[in-house]
Amino acid sequence: MIAPIKSRIPVAGRGSIYHLKITLAEVKPPIWRRLRVPGEANLGWLHAVIQVAMGWTNSHLHQFTSGGTVYSDPGFDLDEFEDDPKIFDERQATLQKIAPKLKSVLVYEYDFGDSWDHFITVEKILPADPAVAPGAECLDGARASPPEDCGGVCGYADLLEILRDPGHEEHESMLGWLGRPFDAEVFNRDSTNKHLRMLRWPKTTESQLRRVLMRRDGFKA
Repeated sequence: MIAPIKSRIPVAGRGSIYHLKITLAEVKPPIWRRLRVPGEANLGWLHAVIQVAMGWTNSHLHQFTSGGTVYSDPGFDLDEFEDDPKIFDERQATLQKIAPKLKSVLVYEYDFGDSWDHFITVEKILPADPAVAPGAECLDGARASPPEDCGGVCGYADLLEILRDPGHEEHESMLGWLGRPFDAEVFNRDSTNKHLRMLRWPKTTESQLRRVLMRRDGFKA
């Protein structure tokens, strides 16, 4: 009898190219992005990519979690007290090291107050391709990210309900709080890629990320 052939699960190698799906947890309808990034990308650089692609403004702390291990910017001092769990430097952790296999999942949390959790799923691991420029590319996506500081998942749901009802007693005040038009259904892939291309590879600084985000949001940088 011939033994069945086991399917091979792609594993990252040198120069691998990752396709990631990033989904904002607990939000309906789903808010998501599909990104192509180098497997050699470190999590600090991936943080910048997520900020640009998802529509955030890098105004709050963040961290990544993989298999119970937490990674973040050491400048945040998230483990400054003796009883705090150890936090590893996100700049020293690459995708191909901590998520070497297809279907690996990371969690990216942004804003520890509103607690926006993002599930990052490895959908594809492709071999190195010299025709593919280093950096990030958004392949697809849907819907705008929630406005900053809107109160997390529940606060965002309430905000959408208020915006849909011109007769709601808080409708005008919420429009004033937003300070700009907001359409939850809008996502512009071309604009996202334009600004992703502005991020320096293989690392970017906080000031450079700030300039990119300001340009994305229509402010002079």
